[in-house]
Amino acid sequence: MSDTVLNVTDLGVDFDVKGQSVRVLSGVSFSLDRGETLGIIGESGCGKSMTALALLRMIPSPPGRISSGEVWMNGEDLLKLPKRQINRLRGKQISMIFQEPMTSLNPVYTIGNQLTETIQQHLSVTKSEALERAIEILRLVQIPAPERRIKEYPHQLSGGMRQRVMIAMALVCDPNVLIADEPTTALDVTVQAQIFDLLKEIQQRNRTSIVLITHDFGAVSAMADRVIVMYAGYKIEEGTLDEVRNNPVHPYTQGLLRSMLELKPDSDGFRETLPEIPGSVPDLRHRQPGCPFGPRCASATAKCREMPPTFDLGPRRSVMCWLAADGKTA
Repeated sequence: MSDTVLNVTDLGVDFDVKGQSVRVLSGVSFSLDRGETLGIIGESGCGKSMTALALLRMIPSPPGRISSGEVWMNGEDLLKLPKRQINRLRGKQISMIFQEPMTSLNPVYTIGNQLTETIQQHLSVTKSEALERAIEILRLVQIPAPERRIKEYPHQLSGGMRQRVMIAMALVCDPNVLIADEPTTALDVTVQAQIFDLLKEIQQRNRTSIVLITHDFGAVSAMADRVIVMYAGYKIEEGTLDEVRNNPVHPYTQGLLRSMLELKPDSDGFRETLPEIPGSVPDLRHRQPGCPFGPRCASATAKCREMPPTFDLGPRRSVMCWLAADGKTA
């Protein structure tokens, strides 16, 4: 029996912008195994969060729509399920930690009300059983004095505490797949490390599969088994963490890695060097022909005026770059 819990094929998303149909996600495909963490990384606007929303059928319509693809889980294509059925599945089998807990949590309801509502929506339990389960999950995510915290409102908690509540809400029904969209945004580095340790501990306990969405290669290095690099709505490279980190093929991936903080000895002690990728993410309303990264790529050739295919380099190892055609790297 396959250990794959999620299989995504040719996922595409379009948005209507000022009378024009704009492709914001183009043919994204990947799979996720039980107990595995898949990191999805790229700049803002590259399609990371849009991929997550598409998996959960949460693309705002209008103006957006899922224009192509299949998302298979438990033998069913999630994109074809009736709305009532997908609502039952969300939060129970596949769940999401949103990146800003202060706007994701309802400010006028207590933490306990919000947790018990989620529990009773998906599980056949009484109100007292739901409250007991809510206290139990808060204790699991290491919130002290959960019996007291459950009566408090979001504004009474610190940023790190609110993020733990978001994790608790996502995990309270024991989902098979957890999507974590920038789960440590705006948290200090100490709290970030605590959140990642917590996610790893819960994953080991329940064999939860995690999709980690981030712009930070450091976060990917701390959590992921495999990595997908996205750019302008395309999956441009995929591989294990070691393959992508130690042997990046796509020039964009190489640029991301070079732009990570590096300290080098200097005459005055240490010098911080942060090489940047020139240019900016293209305007998706005015796509140029060829490779989407071509205008920013120092290795671009005339061939790059044609859209490159995705080249398979090994099991679940691929790159969308003409350099791979001849076994070259940038």
